[in-house]
Amino acid sequence: MMMNRVLLGMLTPSSNTVLEPVSSAMVAGLPEVSVHFGRFRVTEISLSQQALAQFNDAEFLGAARLLADAQVQVIGWNGTSAGWKGFDADARLCATITEATGIAACTSVLALNELLALAGVRRLALVTPYIDDVQAKIIANYRSIGIECVAEQHLGISHNFSFSEVSAEQLRQMMRAVAAANPQAIAVFCTNLRGGPLAAQMEAELGIPVFDSVATVIWKSLKLVGVDTGRVRGWGRLFEL
Repeated sequence: MMMNRVLLGMLTPSSNTVLEPVSSAMVAGLPEVSVHFGRFRVTEISLSQQALAQFNDAEFLGAARLLADAQVQVIGWNGTSAGWKGFDADARLCATITEATGIAACTSVLALNELLALAGVRRLALVTPYIDDVQAKIIANYRSIGIECVAEQHLGISHNFSFSEVSAEQLRQMMRAVAAANPQAIAVFCTNLRGGPLAAQMEAELGIPVFDSVATVIWKSLKLVGVDTGRVRGWGRLFEL
């Protein structure tokens, strides 16, 4: 007899090659849980009108409706666009997805913000691949909710596929650099960076929680479907919250 399955749906940028294998690896120790992906076109991260238009509701909803066909119990936006568009954009998106599909929705960024509140974080360090003006927008949006970015590292890249080619060693160096400011947490803020597999190792080295944006949406998705997140081992302290 088949066990009761838990199906997590993830909205995925078309040029992302990290979040799918990492998401599946995170839940590999949960035999009843599987992750399913719906892509829509995202190739550039910048503040140009063309780049911002990639995140129109219609694009999300097309992919969300296809995920709904798979009878997933939650739909997560596994991306960080609200960081520069504004957090309200993700709140509206979740409401729109649920209205259209009847399925609970969450996002990487809203889950991160919830985790920061749970952990009492007011001093955040930010590691991203983004260009200067995108990074500045993210920092300003966090300041608007009372969270100060006390250190940051960004790589000046706008080509979304290229984010996936940033090496683990480069990410480690970026995390070490921001840790010098003694933040209360480090956010690896991009779902096409390989931060998740490094989180536990870097937490042990630095003594600072590492909140990876792929991990945050998996954490919230599991919460929404009633799976104990503490069962996810080796992917960072956030799963204990």
